[in-house]
Amino acid sequence: MRLRAVEDSDLDVLFGHQADPEAAEMAAFVSRDREQFDAHWAKIRLDDAVVLRTIVANGVVAGGISSWQDDDGRRLVGYWIGREHWGQAVATRALKQFVNEVPDRPLYAYVAAHNAGSIRVLQKCGFQRDRAREAKTPDPEDGIEDLIFVLAE
Repeated sequence: MRLRAVEDSDLDVLFGHQADPEAAEMAAFVSRDREQFDAHWAKIRLDDAVVLRTIVANGVVAGGISSWQDDDGRRLVGYWIGREHWGQAVATRALKQFVNEVPDRPLYAYVAAHNAGSIRVLQKCGFQRDRAREAKTPDPEDGIEDLIFVLAE
């Protein structure tokens, strides 16, 4: 498994990953149509504050991982692994490598409370629940509970 810069040829695979209904449900994410996806990726690829990497496992694009700043200046991390790569420790290995590449701390991650796989990945990589920040977060309009994890050091 390795991380590398995102290439144009990765976008078709990454689009397919986020368009997978089962994966979108697990992540509590509304998939983008192709036009929305392309516009979003064009924007974030030009943003110097965004760190984007393609995850390559066994010679194929297995997903993507990124870090960005939210409106409050917090550094966040997120990843998306194609369903065909779930359960193979791809996310854990990618996140462990990625957090070494992104020195900013604290580093935050939001995860749907029902996404046990991602919760475990975050925990294996040293992230801990930020229950204090969760307590200050208003109830979600969509009814999906997000947990907030933080990597402090």
